Amino acid sequence: MRVVWSPLAEVRAGEALEVMLRERPTAAATWLGRLLTGVAQLGRFPERGRMVPEVGRKDIREVMQAPYRVVYRVDAKRVVILTVRHMRRDFDLTEVQG
Repeated sequence: MRVVWSPLAEVRAGEALEVMLRERPTAAATWLGRLLTGVAQLGRFPERGRMVPEVGRKDIREVMQAPYRVVYRVDAKRVVILTVRHMRRDFDLTEVQG
């Protein structure tokens, strides 16, 4: 199954990385490697993540890459990374609609 990133997810991941690079550069590199590896694995194991409690749909799932939630949608032939949100931020349903 193909894994694709939405434009929003790319922006959010980039913002997260920028913050980490300023505060803890070594941790940022480790986090980015784990994020990319974890997301790539979703192509083989798309149902690995749990359903997002705020959404309640089987096709909208998430995996944790602390301190971030990686929210994605499972379609027939692909996994779409919808957003990357800090765990402390309120969930924004507009980021997963569509």
